[in-house]
Amino acid sequence: MPYHHGDLRRALLAAGLSLLEKRGPAQVSLREVARVAGVSHNAPYRHFDSREALLAALAADGFEALGVAMEQAAEGRTGFERLRALGIAYIAFARAQPAVYLLMFGPELVKDPFPALKAVAERSFEVLRQAIETIVPVETRRAAVIGAWALVHGLSHLIADHQFPPDFAEEDKLDALIEDVLAIYRQGLARGAEPH
Repeated sequence: MPYHHGDLRRALLAAGLSLLEKRGPAQVSLREVARVAGVSHNAPYRHFDSREALLAALAADGFEALGVAMEQAAEGRTGFERLRALGIAYIAFARAQPAVYLLMFGPELVKDPFPALKAVAERSFEVLRQAIETIVPVETRRAAVIGAWALVHGLSHLIADHQFPPDFAEEDKLDALIEDVLAIYRQGLARGAEPH
């Protein structure tokens, strides 16, 4: 829908998101975003000084949505049930928004030049770290956090990138597989948390 008046930044982000979902990040340019938004080709420069700045804003919006989803999933839950809820929320985000997820973690975007993006990206990791801290002994926390993140990130990436074998990719089988994989990891953490 062409932009006519109001919030130019929001219109540009909506156009960028549409292009990202249809064509992937390599095909998102400020000129094409302007065309889709129905504005002059110079209009995007009022809010984004480069294509990378636009992609960073799209990724930041994605990290914000992921963080909110994880926090909502964890609310009212404790221990291993909280950890499971976080994992399911993380994977659900990648399933619902694969193009955004792949941009957030892909090679098209370097986070260092964009402090706001870096800050919001660290939020979901922090939620996971806090959940792990409540159930894992101090000496194994770092490994447990990285292991949990690697697990849900790997599953999410395989799903978003359509890399699952066809016999696993059907929705009912995929849901059950995700639950089984997360349960196996939780069982391993529980054993590691037991006194020796």
